[in-house]
Amino acid sequence: MQQKLVLYIGNVSVYTEDERVDQFKDESVSFTQTIQNVKDLKKIFTEFTKTFALPASKKNNKIFDHYYNYDIVNGFDARVKVNASLELNDIPFKKGKIALTGVDLKNNVPHTYKITFYGNTVNLKDILGDDQLSNLTELSILDTDYNYSTVLAAMQNEYLGNLIVPLITHTDRATYDSASNVPDDGNLYYRAGFANNGLKFTQFKYALRLQAIISAIELQYPDITFSDDFFNDTSNTDFYNLYMWLHRKKGEIAAEEQVERVYNTFTDWYESFGNNPRNSIIQDGYLRLQLNYPQEIPNGNTYFQEVILTLTPTLLTSNVPYSVKVFNLANGSEEVGGFVEQTGTQIINFGDDLNNMGLYAVQIACASTIEFAANGGIEWYVKSIAIIYNTFPNPIQTITSIYIYKNVSAFTTNLDIEFNILEQIPKMKIIDFLTGLFQMFNLTAYVENDIIVVQPLDEFYDKAPTLQGQVIPINIDEYLDVTKSAVDIALPFSKVNFTYKGVKTFLAQQFNQLNNKVWGSSSYSLGGNVYDTPSTEYKIEIPFEHVMYERLVDQNNGSNTDIQYGYFVDDNQESYIGEPLIFYKYRIASGTNITIRDLAGNRTVINNYHIPMNSKDIDSSTSKVNIHFDNYVNEYLANSATDSVAFTDTLFQTQYSNYINEVFSPARRLTKVTAYLPYKIFSSLQLYDRIEIGQKYYKINSMTTNLTTGKTEFELLNTDL
Repeated sequence: MQQKLVLYIGNVSVYTEDERVDQFKDESVSFTQTIQNVKDLKKIFTEFTKTFALPASKKNNKIFDHYYNYDIVNGFDARVKVNASLELNDIPFKKGKIALTGVDLKNNVPHTYKITFYGNTVNLKDILGDDQLSNLTELSILDTDYNYSTVLAAMQNEYLGNLIVPLITHTDRATYDSASNVPDDGNLYYRAGFANNGLKFTQFKYALRLQAIISAIELQYPDITFSDDFFNDTSNTDFYNLYMWLHRKKGEIAAEEQVERVYNTFTDWYESFGNNPRNSIIQDGYLRLQLNYPQEIPNGNTYFQEVILTLTPTLLTSNVPYSVKVFNLANGSEEVGGFVEQTGTQIINFGDDLNNMGLYAVQIACASTIEFAANGGIEWYVKSIAIIYNTFPNPIQTITSIYIYKNVSAFTTNLDIEFNILEQIPKMKIIDFLTGLFQMFNLTAYVENDIIVVQPLDEFYDKAPTLQGQVIPINIDEYLDVTKSAVDIALPFSKVNFTYKGVKTFLAQQFNQLNNKVWGSSSYSLGGNVYDTPSTEYKIEIPFEHVMYERLVDQNNGSNTDIQYGYFVDDNQESYIGEPLIFYKYRIASGTNITIRDLAGNRTVINNYHIPMNSKDIDSSTSKVNIHFDNYVNEYLANSATDSVAFTDTLFQTQYSNYINEVFSPARRLTKVTAYLPYKIFSSLQLYDRIEIGQKYYKINSMTTNLTTGKTEFELLNTDL
């Protein structure tokens, strides 16, 4: 029976007859659906129609703003998809978007609009576009200080709920030697009297929980709401325990490039010298210039004043770079002078450029500690000058008053630098971040009640209806077109290769060279056999860095410590940007003491810290989960008697093996059949359903349905219930 198909187009919340398009009476619309296609394992979010035609009627011309007429200004923009809804027999069938691909003309008169309908699952790229992770302004709520105390705190405990500082260094190598007498060598062992042992806190950077990024995406883009099947589930620790290292620039954090420099306003002044007439005062901690200079008086004389700000750090901090800003608060906080990252005594001579009725504030910033001694480390010098013109033979310049203001007590900048998440998060498109996660965990997605349901593929197929634990198949024998069918090879590739894009850190490179295998990768063919028909290999490359971590051994006696860290440098042991790094964190409690120091040599010993891991736990009896694609030696257990290859729940084993093993099975076939399905079946048929034909059972690889006739072309993979 011919089905009634209705299409609505328009960016409105409720569709009316105004948005309903006219259609050709005999136009067929074929709708293709596939969640995971054996022909292209990376493709997700695929739900679309073949391009179909709409008449260039008066109503459609209005909806499409006479698109064929390019003289119309601000008309229909075919570069942007438009919301749409399909109805079958007056019942909503699919929501999505349409893309206008062109207009056909006959005798120079518009005849046909060509459009394609896309299901909602492809909308992520449309919504996100080329936006970067750094566009997620919702993450700014996590901006925090970057200083010795906050880094130490985040090393030992979760900070602000979603931040940690893991033991990953950007430049220096860590060691542990309980007998070493060599200072400043990265030795984490605490030795009294050696002020330079341990690692500087500036070797470390924050890391952000991946779930915080997912939540920020949902908050920033109201059209995106993920289900709690995989994301948004704190109990799903396979995902929830993953972090991204906030590393956008190689090497040490540079205040002027990666974090916002925090300025300290200085207000502790006293009047050191002054003589009348008064030209200035200290008002609420700021310099107020009081005389309305420059000015001219009737006898032709001119008055003005010169202002100088001098800053002299103490001898111990004279080589420390610091920055200064001077603002006129009387003029909307206008910045009127200053400098960036200078050392030693600095003199800012404003001359007579300042507004002589202004109110001036001094702000000082430093990435470390800098100190100005009391009674002159910071000084305002204000001099009033008069030029007398009625003197012979030349005008006379005379000083009429001088006022000097100095700091009352010693002033030390605090070490706070605001760590701006958006400036520090790795450079990566949001859609690439999501696609990477989907490929990593073999996730699939579809829209249900305006929510994007995200699930691992195995869980998706488990949604098929069951009775007493047995899947209930849908029998289509009576609807089959028995005149034609095809059975093809299901194996489109000779091998499937899984790897990470970033495997170029120092230890990972060493592993690659010594083992002739890429760290964390896997190459799969059934039983390791070689297949030469077909000859094409398939590659799934995850767009993240995959680091080989190192558990430190006491070089004095060869015993294991509890310390595992990441050495994020290249094979020349130089600072390295790499790809965005994601990892599991494991909190060591009451472990081996480690020494962290500030820039002045002060040291703190801690025994609670976050170590980076490729496995979710250090004990395989607790969890075997890891983010390798193959079973590799666990770095933490590599030098212990414990089984270091017991972490068998790899990404391939847990997320891909069922599907890939089925595809590579010698019994597997790709069967192509055509069926004329009644509306009650094709309107409710889901991609997780099993199809029964002649008492044999199949998974749906893809299906294309003519929405008006019910003719459905299936690609099916034979399977067991």
